[in-house]
Amino acid sequence: MTRPPQSPDAAVPSSPVISGAVGRCPRCGLGALFRRGLVLRDRCPNCDLDFNFIDTGNGPAVFAILILGFLVLGMALIAEFKFGAPVWFHVIAWGLLTPLLALALLRGLKGLLIGLQYRNKAEQGQLTKK
Repeated sequence: MTRPPQSPDAAVPSSPVISGAVGRCPRCGLGALFRRGLVLRDRCPNCDLDFNFIDTGNGPAVFAILILGFLVLGMALIAEFKFGAPVWFHVIAWGLLTPLLALALLRGLKGLLIGLQYRNKAEQGQLTKK
């Protein structure tokens, strides 16, 4: 069951944290933000918000690298020094877990930064007003 498109004035503001975590439109909180994986849609299927303003840059990747590095290295050190895990365990466990966590984390972080960019009306800096 699909909902009819809402007008931009009727949209209830959604939390950028919640809408970003679940990959929803930053304006209405209902339409899907991503088509598959990390590919953005052109516009919201619910409120018709044009997503051309979105420019997260490398922000999500930087945050994901820092968070994943802390988590995976911490878990690898615990596995090594507390349990004496063999080398094959490290290769398999962290080789599989790291990309899966990275994909999930990148999707949530990208959605969060898009939501914050929309909420704060962030745009490229200019020296003069147009």
